[in-house]
Amino acid sequence: MGERCGWCGDDPLYVTYHDTEWGVPEHDGRALWEKLILDGFQAGLSWITILRKRDNFRAAFQGFHPGAIATWGEPEVARLLTDPGIIRHRGKIEATIGNARAYLAMGGAEAFADRIWSHVGGAPLVNHFATLDEVPASTPLSERVSKDLKQAGFRFCGPTITYAWMQACGLVNDHLVGCPARRV
Repeated sequence: MGERCGWCGDDPLYVTYHDTEWGVPEHDGRALWEKLILDGFQAGLSWITILRKRDNFRAAFQGFHPGAIATWGEPEVARLLTDPGIIRHRGKIEATIGNARAYLAMGGAEAFADRIWSHVGGAPLVNHFATLDEVPASTPLSERVSKDLKQAGFRFCGPTITYAWMQACGLVNDHLVGCPARRV
């Protein structure tokens, strides 16, 4: 058995996330949406910061229920800007509300999942990287998915955020060759 991907270090929370969640194919559209939102909040920060605050985000954003979030306005934005348990960034909070509206306009969970998975033909793309240096920050595919999301009204979903999200949700399997969590 090889070594796990080095990006998670030895933080127990990060190791558990790597071993049990990162790269596991996610087909539930609501869960895909939540992870996209969290990846958007990560922009400019480390993932471990978001992971440590994930339960706070879930509480603050009503379990990431798009139907509820889509109805929010300035009072909810103001409330979230005072919540120390989350990343208090107006643009990211407002994007979450807009992204909930875009998600619903797209048709909700099943339509969102179908649309996202159609970009990879319904099955994870498996890469064969031996070192972290080989793993790209974005790809032509993540550029296409990002463009598709933006055309549908999503924000905070540039090619780099989108690629990280695709890795996390198992659309792309970027566990290093030899990683025990590779699952192929």
